[in-house]
Amino acid sequence: MALNIDDKAPDFTLRDQDGNEVSLKDYKGSNVVLLFFPFANTSVCTAEMSYMRDNLKSFEELNANVLGVSVDSPFALKMWAEKNSLTFKLLSDFNKEAAPKYDSLYDVFVPGKYDYKGVAKRSAFVIDKDGKIKYSEICPSPGDQPDYKAIKDILEKLN
Repeated sequence: MALNIDDKAPDFTLRDQDGNEVSLKDYKGSNVVLLFFPFANTSVCTAEMSYMRDNLKSFEELNANVLGVSVDSPFALKMWAEKNSLTFKLLSDFNKEAAPKYDSLYDVFVPGKYDYKGVAKRSAFVIDKDGKIKYSEICPSPGDQPDYKAIKDILEKLN
């Protein structure tokens, strides 16, 4: 089911890279940039999360918390976060509970080449302080990155 602008963002509870439970509802009252990505330790995912790391202050100044979500285990996410100095929360959707709610799960990832089932699609959502979706982007290809300028533009309008 596709989500539309102004829909209530589906809640979820996942474990972060440190093993702590994190729920979307924990962020009510602030904006959230929710980024689903296919795999830790891959070039495009590393570039995306490094961009977020390098620009984290500008997102925080827009009253936004950044949450990255993949189907990797919390253990893999912790090693990747430490390796790349990622200081925001990375959430493990290992059991594939959150990504389907956001229409962000491939049936088959890169058919004919990898054929992996149940991998998160690279996608970006901005959720406002009231828990409503204000921006939604599901990248057509896993090699594409979200439109960071559009995400910041939306966040600026929300402040």
